[in-house]
Amino acid sequence: MSADQSSYRISVADLRALVAAVFRATGSANGEARLVADHLVDANLAGHESHGVIRVSKYVDWHAKGMVIANQHAMVVRESPCNAVIDGQFGYGQVIGREAMDLAIAKARQSGLCAVAIRNAGHLGRIGAWAEQVAHAGLASIHFVNTSGFGILVAPHGGTDRRLSANPIAAGAPGPNGAPLVLDMSTSAIAEGKIQVAKNRGELLPPGCTIDGEGRPNRDPAVFYGPPVGALLPFGGHKGYGLSIFCEIFAGALSGGQTTHPQNATAGRLVNNMLSLVFDAESFCGADAFKAEIGRLAAWVKASPSAVPGEEVLLPGEIERQTRARLERDGIPLDVVTRRQMADSVRALNVIFPLGFAA
Repeated sequence: MSADQSSYRISVADLRALVAAVFRATGSANGEARLVADHLVDANLAGHESHGVIRVSKYVDWHAKGMVIANQHAMVVRESPCNAVIDGQFGYGQVIGREAMDLAIAKARQSGLCAVAIRNAGHLGRIGAWAEQVAHAGLASIHFVNTSGFGILVAPHGGTDRRLSANPIAAGAPGPNGAPLVLDMSTSAIAEGKIQVAKNRGELLPPGCTIDGEGRPNRDPAVFYGPPVGALLPFGGHKGYGLSIFCEIFAGALSGGQTTHPQNATAGRLVNNMLSLVFDAESFCGADAFKAEIGRLAAWVKASPSAVPGEEVLLPGEIERQTRARLERDGIPLDVVTRRQMADSVRALNVIFPLGFAA
């Protein structure tokens, strides 16, 4: 397998405009198109290509099949002063997630904390984005996500076939100098989107991340997709598996969106459920004390001598900010397969692509 050596890069502004044009062409209102586009491009900027514009062709396909519905909004179906249950009505997760976090932030500021459960949302994208949104508002949060049955990809610890989804967890807090600290991780050893990225680039997968359809170790992205299909493995063996189970419990069971199962009524479309816990430090230790203690922790940890000469110890979220700064300056690289997939998905919609985009 040989990686695509294309040097093609596109400016952030041009990519945002292009992706927004795609979603406008498929029926999204201008505001929704911009929200979805910005979220996907921001994922590329963060270095999370698996949740970036590589998803455009899938979203377009899902919309055409009625699996995601344009121009939907978060619908509150149950609430109290410090919690809410939201039905996403199968709308784009980028819209539903933002509206849900706006509500969670407002309720946490009033009550000190808030638990918001989302069910029946379309793909919520990069979950770290929701932790960032809350952190930029000065609050802390943790987020648990599952799918109801469409995204079954992960073998349970000790098992050999797909039973769980990748079930990500994210957490965030205001960091030193106003930059959020953000943890954003899948409970699987690798996100499925990263397998698609590797497939498009012609690259091998890291060892220990997937098994083939017979339960044997695998590094070939094509073998993962089968037939017969392989499976992702949980990270850290039983530890990632245990966290994944509680993503199912918190995101799936508590929200009413259901835990992962192929017989669920919503298993024929990608539905994300998410439980978000949002905390206002002012109601706990006090916002100023919270900020000071995070700064003290950050300074202590970063003072550790680096294991690699010339490098530094990084806090959660710092590598994403460094990647963003570099890509904003140099442009976003896109492999030829991803570019062609995007172009092919909307060829009938008269979206104008930059010269050479799909070459």
